[in-house]
Amino acid sequence: MLFQANLSTFALSISPLEGDFYLWNMEKQQIFNRFEEIVRTQGFVLIDLVTRGDNHLRIIEVYIDNEKGITTVDCANASRMLNEIIESEKLIGSHYRLDVSSPGVERPLKFLVQYGKHINRKFEIEFKDAEEIKKLIAKLIRIEGEDLFFTEKNLEYKINFNNIIKAKVLISF
Repeated sequence: MLFQANLSTFALSISPLEGDFYLWNMEKQQIFNRFEEIVRTQGFVLIDLVTRGDNHLRIIEVYIDNEKGITTVDCANASRMLNEIIESEKLIGSHYRLDVSSPGVERPLKFLVQYGKHINRKFEIEFKDAEEIKKLIAKLIRIEGEDLFFTEKNLEYKINFNNIIKAKVLISF
């Protein structure tokens, strides 16, 4: 079962650990890097790490993805591995909730690896073309290296991934 909307979020509530959450903002990048190492070993890309809450309850939202899609089993396995790291390295010193999920279609795509599973889907794209910023609503038809090819009204557009400012999959019902 592939991830659909937020149905496959795997949440785990944990008891507090010793100490406090180390310099919440300063350490977030270090925690991101550590989490990125862990999810990469499972074949996933760490898309985002969102932290919120206070000393009563820290909420850590981890968004993972890959070229095939994320299942609930993937989220559960990643959650277990990340929880082991949090506990063994004592990353958090208060009650926390760890939520691991796919980024979902409402979030813009960040990495080239995310595009492959969306071939033949419509996108809303903002990109740089020379010195100009353009917007386009078009269907992704293929990927060649770092070039993405879109069609719109029988016209084909070649956009290099590095020129994409924002790309979002449009869902049609």
